[in-house]
Amino acid sequence: MRAPSPRSQHIRAIIQAALNEDLPHGDITTEALFPDAVFARAVVVANEGMTLAGLGIAHQVFREIDPSLKIKNSRKDGETVRPNTTLFIIEGDARSILKGERVALNFLQHLSGISTLTARFCKAVKGYSTKILDTRKTTPGLRVLQKWAVRLGGGTNHRYSLSDGILIKDNHLALLQSQGLGIEDACHLSQKRRPHHRKITVEAETFEQVRMAIKGNPDVILLDNMTPKMVAKAVKLIKGLALVEVSGGITLKNVRHMATAGANFISIGALTHSAPAMNLSLNFSIPKKRTRRLPR
Repeated sequence: MRAPSPRSQHIRAIIQAALNEDLPHGDITTEALFPDAVFARAVVVANEGMTLAGLGIAHQVFREIDPSLKIKNSRKDGETVRPNTTLFIIEGDARSILKGERVALNFLQHLSGISTLTARFCKAVKGYSTKILDTRKTTPGLRVLQKWAVRLGGGTNHRYSLSDGILIKDNHLALLQSQGLGIEDACHLSQKRRPHHRKITVEAETFEQVRMAIKGNPDVILLDNMTPKMVAKAVKLIKGLALVEVSGGITLKNVRHMATAGANFISIGALTHSAPAMNLSLNFSIPKKRTRRLPR
């Protein structure tokens, strides 16, 4: 199920939590050095190529601190930019810019990292109908933003929460096995009790489990930690009776092989839990003035 888009009220709550964390009692360094307002112009630059995500959130961080700040020349979320690209310019009180700098860049570099990594995986399977999915392996409190960043990178959202679909995993099956029930039974129980005809996905780690899963008639069979050759064999066993999802150990080196093997979906936890932060910087552009010495 597609994750909900971030709403302004939700984004503001996340931003306020971040600002409260970083400015519990103000910015004592800036306040010590600059008791009065200092007009400045700051430029936010992408120091490497990336797919952007979080520009609007970064803007909102600065506006929450100081609504009088002016932000100009912004790029768009979802846009791919080259190294040394100016993303936006901020003008106003330098003290306000300094207070928001770290929080704004944290959001922007993290979310752009997710969208950039997702875009790379999507590019790797270009030419196939295979969809790249995220997972629930997200940072607590940031799921709505992280899954939004996945979409900006061209990916597709898996379940947003445990309420959005039935996914029968190894631990569910282990508990059922202790009661004398198997994969086929798990599928039938889910079909009887699922709310609103939610989609049923069942995990399989072996070919025997694949055969049992087919008998349960699920919507999707998730092949966990299989090699591309094993995936190809499993796809032949399934014969189109269920959609095929592949997960576990997916990298940029093997993802295309998984698509070639016949996977309809490839779910990758690394999109959200291990995406490297992008390299961004905020630099001030201030006219040079003669240095004055303060009295000792």
